[in-house]
Amino acid sequence: MNSREDLITSLSNDLQRVRPARNINLLAVGWLLLSALYVVGITHWFGPVRSDAFVQLVTEPRFMLETAVGMLAITVTTLIAFRAAIPGALSARFFTTGVVLMLVWLSCYVVGLLSPALEPSMLGKREHCVWETFIYALPPMLLAFVLTRRLYPLQPVQTAMYFSLAAGMMPALYMQIACMYAPDHILKFHILPGLIVVFVGAAIAWASRPRP
Repeated sequence: MNSREDLITSLSNDLQRVRPARNINLLAVGWLLLSALYVVGITHWFGPVRSDAFVQLVTEPRFMLETAVGMLAITVTTLIAFRAAIPGALSARFFTTGVVLMLVWLSCYVVGLLSPALEPSMLGKREHCVWETFIYALPPMLLAFVLTRRLYPLQPVQTAMYFSLAAGMMPALYMQIACMYAPDHILKFHILPGLIVVFVGAAIAWASRPRP
């Protein structure tokens, strides 16, 4: 027996059975559904949603479209985040798709500054929506930390930023139903605190990274 075969034999002798890796897409979808139910539930717990919001979803095509694009962008961002935690699971094309969807959704509100999907109104205004958006995103973000720490992210800070973005945008999206609809208000008090969650997640990941 040559040295190469000896090496293979010696390495294989001590191998232990391991469980197959979990389906990363199912894990991502499970986190997304659980987080979305939590965000919707806690939002309703702390106050009523805008009285005409669900009617507007059916009767106002642009409002329905930007909401649907937001849901799709968050879903794809979630898949990006969890795939980034498995080496080789995230393709450049899928990542680019998620970035484009997120930018398209956020640009809806920038365009809305000149041509809003709905007539801007104070109806449904929640006094503390800026804090609600930020705080509601934290438990889903922390849950994602727990789940992805058991995976193998090669770039943990970047991975944390991806799932923190998904976590932050969930309450930001639902606030356009729960709170008043006005693009400037949405950008400042819903989208911005959702984006701040990204930096919080990155800071936590950086501080908890393994030290050499």
